[in-house]
Parts: sequence; C-alpha cells; structure tokens
Amino acid sequence: MTQSPILRPSDEVAAALEAGRPIVALESTIISHGLPRPRNLEVARELEEVVRAAGAVPATIAVLDGVPRIGLNEVELERIAMEDGLRKLGQRDLPVAAALKASGATTVSATSFLAARAGIRIFATGGLGGVHRGWTDDQDESADLDTLARTRLTVVCAGVKSILDVPATLQRLETRGVSVVGYRTGDFPGFYLHSSGYPVDWRIETAAEAADIMRGQDALGGPETALVVANPVPVDQQLDPELHDRVLSEALAAAERDGVTGQAITPFLLGYLVNGTAGASLEANLAAVRGNTALAAQIATAWARP
Repeated sequence: MTQSPILRPSDEVAAALEAGRPIVALESTIISHGLPRPRNLEVARELEEVVRAAGAVPATIAVLDGVPRIGLNEVELERIAMEDGLRKLGQRDLPVAAALKASGATTVSATSFLAARAGIRIFATGGLGGVHRGWTDDQDESADLDTLARTRLTVVCAGVKSILDVPATLQRLETRGVSVVGYRTGDFPGFYLHSSGYPVDWRIETAAEAADIMRGQDALGGPETALVVANPVPVDQQLDPELHDRVLSEALAAAERDGVTGQAITPFLLGYLVNGTAGASLEANLAAVRGNTALAAQIATAWARP
C-alpha cells in the first residue's frame, strides 16, 4: 500500500516496511488514558518488547503535533505516557488534529486506519468497541465497527469490552462483512473473561492459519474488510466471573442513576470495574493485551513469510 505523505514512520518501522519484515501496530490510548502513571510507560515498553521477542517490529501509533507517528522512539513514547492534556483520537478526529497540530493517543479506529495507510497489516489491542447496551434507544455504536468494515487489517483482540452488548456487536460485525475467528476457542472471548458465552463460527489453531486467511482475503478481493482474531485471556488470568457480573451490574445501575451517557459511559463503566474489583479487572485487561500482542507478532511473522 502506498503511504500517505502526512504519515511519519519511525526509522525502524520505515526500514521494516522497505524490507518486508513483520510489523505489529499497537494503539496508544491504553498508554495515555488506560493506565496510571508510571505503570503506563512500563507497559508500553513491555508490549514493544513482546513484539521484538517474537522477531517482529513494534509500531506504536499516536499523533504528535498534528503528525501521525507510525512507531515511536523513547522520547515520543514517554511523551504519550506522561504529557497532560493529550486527546483521545478516533478516526474522525485525525484530519482535525492534523490541521490544528494537536497531539493525541489513537483509539482502535484511528490506529487501524493509520496502520493500514502505512502498509501495516496486523494490529494488537485489548478489546474492541461495539454496540452499547440500550442501542435501540440511543443508537450508540463504536466507530471501531465502521472502520473495521472498510479497512483491510487483522486485529487481534480479547473480544469486545464486556460492558457492551456482545450479541448485538457480533451481529453487526456479521452484517458489515467482518470475518471473526476464535483462536483455539469456539467461544467469543469476554474481554476480562475467557468466554462471553456466545459462540464464534470459525476456530483456528495456529498463527499460520490466520496468515492463510489473510492471503485468502487478498486472493478473493471484494470489500476491504478486516479480520478479527479473537484470543481469550487464559482462564487462570481472567477476572472472577461472579465478581465481574456483580460489579458490572452495579456499574450499569450507577450510570443510569447518575445520567451518564454518550462518550462518557465507557470510561465511567471501566473505571467503576477497576475500583469495584480492587484493580483485578485492570490486571485481567493487561493479561489479555500481553497475550494478544504475542499472538499478533506470531501472525505478523507468518504473514511476512513468502
């Protein structure tokens, strides 16, 4: 894919793209908005090291001073982790940020879009956005779904955030033509939980099979839709299901009581879960991200093979 002249790959990423080496895109919102300091910087470095350990090149994506950066050096990574006032940028925000020379961390939709524009095919994240509970009343749906419906990318995730309407999200992914496969599972993962309780139609056992599906996408042509590889958090690292259900029920009731809606609802519910589980939900999230990053690096390596 021809790169946009506005994108600025790091020297390492540019060299990897030129040489056809495996690359894994990583989002930056988890660094700037998802974790407390200084742990956020430690995790950012850890995830990049997970990619390197598998023989791939990490490309953490963010926007700095209006310029989309595809891969960050140490100074830039520290800036994303430590700078106050960074915006959270979805795909729709990118042209505005570029024009106004704003800085921000990229969500799933923005990271997916920029990675694909740069020529990177594999992206690792924690959980996707999706259809919110109560959609029939407010039609609140994450921009992630629309971006994945028109972006040729493979995203490795632990399902969608469990605060969402999971069956409705799976239906939307099907309607929009986004392929979903479970990695060594017949169940769609539940983000903090090993299983959401809902099945997936396809199961794969190896990273090589994911790479073969990607080749099949290209060979068949058609709409430039994504491939979602759903990789569950290990059972021994998941959040206790009973604790999850109880605290989530309390969080939903609190949100309704306090009138929390729109873009505020997701951080409110996730924050409530962190506090209500004494941080256990955060640890389960990080366990999922680590596993997804490792699997994405394996898929990238298999994809890069001739």
